[in-house]
Amino acid sequence: MRSMFYILSALTVIGLAFWAYRQNYQTQAAIAEVRQLHRDIGLAHERLGILRAEWAYLNRPDRLRDLTELNFDRLGLLPLMPEAFGRVDRINYPIPALSPITDPIEVSSQQGAEFP
Repeated sequence: MRSMFYILSALTVIGLAFWAYRQNYQTQAAIAEVRQLHRDIGLAHERLGILRAEWAYLNRPDRLRDLTELNFDRLGLLPLMPEAFGRVDRINYPIPALSPITDPIEVSSQQGAEFP
């Protein structure tokens, strides 16, 4: 009985060692994946910063003004003037169409009439 206990204990220790070995490698793989994701996120933030800087550079008012002057005839652009903008209270909104009455209700004009 004692030898059976020793054999079961040894098999349990070997099984636990194998499980711990696998868990260690799975943990190391997960840590490596997280590090790679952090690197990818850092590179994406860096690219985003570069794209924002390029967007700001391309949208400089002096550059856009020069482009509009160069392409004025082709695009038919007009300079922005305060008179070009309207007021909200001067907008004519369309009147919504009324839906047709499909099931009319008769109304009695007699006062005090009882309902059946």
